[in-house]
Amino acid sequence: MSSLALFARLAMASLGGQARYPASALMLTLGQFLATGIEVVAVWALFQRFGDVQGWRIGEVALFYGLVNCMFAIADALGRGFDVLGTEFLRTGAFDRLLLRPRPLALQLMGHDVRISRLGRLAQGLMVVAFATVQAGIAWTPASIALALFALAGGVALFLGILVLQGTLSFWTVESLEVANVLTYGGVEAAQYPLALYARWFRHLLTFAVPLACVAYYPVLAILGRADPLGAPAWVGWASPLAGFAFLGAAFGAWRLGVLHYASTGS
Repeated sequence: MSSLALFARLAMASLGGQARYPASALMLTLGQFLATGIEVVAVWALFQRFGDVQGWRIGEVALFYGLVNCMFAIADALGRGFDVLGTEFLRTGAFDRLLLRPRPLALQLMGHDVRISRLGRLAQGLMVVAFATVQAGIAWTPASIALALFALAGGVALFLGILVLQGTLSFWTVESLEVANVLTYGGVEAAQYPLALYARWFRHLLTFAVPLACVAYYPVLAILGRADPLGAPAWVGWASPLAGFAFLGAAFGAWRLGVLHYASTGS
């Protein structure tokens, strides 16, 4: 509990520091909203031109898009410390200071820089979910709301796990590898559309290697009450978000190996 209290204090200090410059925080948040909003226009233009894609309508795809962007917005706000681990902590020796504190390293890094600007992407995702509700005629029930929140939590865990792995690589490279963006931003792009649209090898990649389909595709099918074109049973949508937590656990396993590898800067 004391560790969680420390995380809360670090997060509030980070948010408070940004709130001291409200105009800057507002412009950054608005910029995030508008920049990611261009993707919404692209999806809308696609369906405006073709009507549907292999039987998927814009309201159904909008639900994929909205939930995935909410997942990534929260994970990106919490995982900034892992993203800059190499440049701001390992290279400068500041990581030694974190090791001296009797608190979990992960919580210290998660509370290092909680970006208020990520509210822009989160707000945009929620607006798209609202649009999907109207467009697809989704009847939200307590069960479907619980499933959506469960999928959201699993998705946050998955994307946070990817950021943890990115930070772990910094123990060997010092610099954060941009190739990790293939899994973060590239993963967001891939999970915004139904899994059935992709080639078989790519579906396996998104299901078993980086289980984006488990936190987005299958739960959304269950919320929509739609049968899986690939033949997965309906109960998969209710259990699959657990894969996000399993991925995060595996990422922290790799993280511990990275910490053991760290040899300090001599500071």
